[in-house]
Amino acid sequence: MISNEDRLIAAAIYVVSFFTALIGPLVIWVVKKNDSNFIDYHGREYLNFFISYCIYSIISFILTIVFIGFIMLAIIGVLAFIFTIIAAIKAYEGKEYRIPFVFRIL
Repeated sequence: MISNEDRLIAAAIYVVSFFTALIGPLVIWVVKKNDSNFIDYHGREYLNFFISYCIYSIISFILTIVFIGFIMLAIIGVLAFIFTIIAAIKAYEGKEYRIPFVFRIL
């Protein structure tokens, strides 16, 4: 059974990302990952998400030369926003959520 505190901390990883994209979630994950497998899962999932979508953004930025990158950057921004909200809700519900289009590096 996942405790209420673990669910709140896992959801906080995603919510804090709206204010500090990398530092906030990274600090929460590093401090709390040994306390719970649930927090560790969501911390790894967020960092994989961040790395993957940064790579997608860099590729899209390069493709702005041929103008398709502008559309791709907009789509990536909207998807990142939506998937972050969904992941925060799922974490608060106590569920493990796999964000789509993410490379599993960690």
